[in-house]
Amino acid sequence: MHAPRTAAAGRTASPATARLINDRLALQLLQSEGPLTAGQLKSLTGLSRPTVADLVERLQEAGLIAVVGESGAQRRGPNARLYGIVADRAHLVGLDLRTHSVTVAVADLLGEVRDERTVPIGPDDAPDTAVATALAVVDKALAAAGAHHPHTIAVGAPGLVDPATGRLGGTDWIPSWHVALVGELRARRASVLLENEVNLAAIAEQRDGAARDHDTFVLLWLGHGTGAAVVLDGTLRRGTSGGTGEIGFLPVPGTAALPSASGCDGGFHSLAGSAAICALAAEHGLSAATGAGPGTADAPSSEADTDAPPAEAVVRAAVGAGDAGAAFLDALAARIALGVAAVCAVLDPGCVVLGGEVGCGGGEELAGRVAGHLARLSPLRTDVRAGTVGGRAVLRGAVLAARDAAQDELFTPGG
Repeated sequence: MHAPRTAAAGRTASPATARLINDRLALQLLQSEGPLTAGQLKSLTGLSRPTVADLVERLQEAGLIAVVGESGAQRRGPNARLYGIVADRAHLVGLDLRTHSVTVAVADLLGEVRDERTVPIGPDDAPDTAVATALAVVDKALAAAGAHHPHTIAVGAPGLVDPATGRLGGTDWIPSWHVALVGELRARRASVLLENEVNLAAIAEQRDGAARDHDTFVLLWLGHGTGAAVVLDGTLRRGTSGGTGEIGFLPVPGTAALPSASGCDGGFHSLAGSAAICALAAEHGLSAATGAGPGTADAPSSEADTDAPPAEAVVRAAVGAGDAGAAFLDALAARIALGVAAVCAVLDPGCVVLGGEVGCGGGEELAGRVAGHLARLSPLRTDVRAGTVGGRAVLRGAVLAARDAAQDELFTPGG
């Protein structure tokens, strides 16, 4: 357990404010530590026994905590009661929208997934059909999880999300059904959060993955497209228009042209996007046919729902594939390092996580090579790591974002 803390010590607060602070602290401890007795809550918060007894009563009456067992084989009675958060107090939905698929997860208030499923969206489906298909899979997942109505829905989608309006846009290639689906979800009386998919993947890596020990880092997304998420001092940065991390538009050496306001061809995307990676692999005698490497079957990706070449499979196959594989990975790492060096020159994050299907597929082998090339390009010490959450990073980030939003509301009395 963590060291004891004092809830409202040293603060000038009204009794009502102090109660809010104490209640929230107790709930945070019950989430991080699991079920606790009143005595353990007293020790961890530094509050008096009567104060703890009062907050336990308040939280029980609010339906947020309940007795879930007893502590110690020889102990019985009120002092042995274990209190835990009522996970079914609210249900959450996370969605990962791709060009030709939707993946949905339904979780409880603690973020534990109760049901998860994916449905394809046909390339020729009309927008109304695609929306109906997506809503149907959400309803099926809710029913399977025993949830009647979601408290919060978090949606991860490609494209720019305007921080001021919460609307999706900024690029012409976004499927129109993505926008329509978000509108339909918002009409269902649930709170709906819309976030760029790479930002959600960064949340997952920050909480559960490779960046757990860093408050400042950049997630470089390498998949069908390229993107980045920026976390500074523990806070996700989105930019004025939601465009922080649109690294595909970054002008870099080695491309035949420059990017434009209407497309990222000629930018970093032309070096590190899926099609470019597969072309580079072909130059080294590697092809998609050699890409049935371990782990590809259960790692959902944007490659699986578009006509893009399977870059993830090629990269996985190159790991440990002898001289040809090593030469390809080194050439790819040199390309990736150009984008990383530019990011580091501006932000100096100290840590860069290679995510997306390609980043995770290349693993530490690719990350180590990128680090080597980066050290020759930049004087800034930067730890380059492979993402560890895997193909479910966007979905996991959506669930975590929904959990945070729901708890912010429900863990504050009156929510």
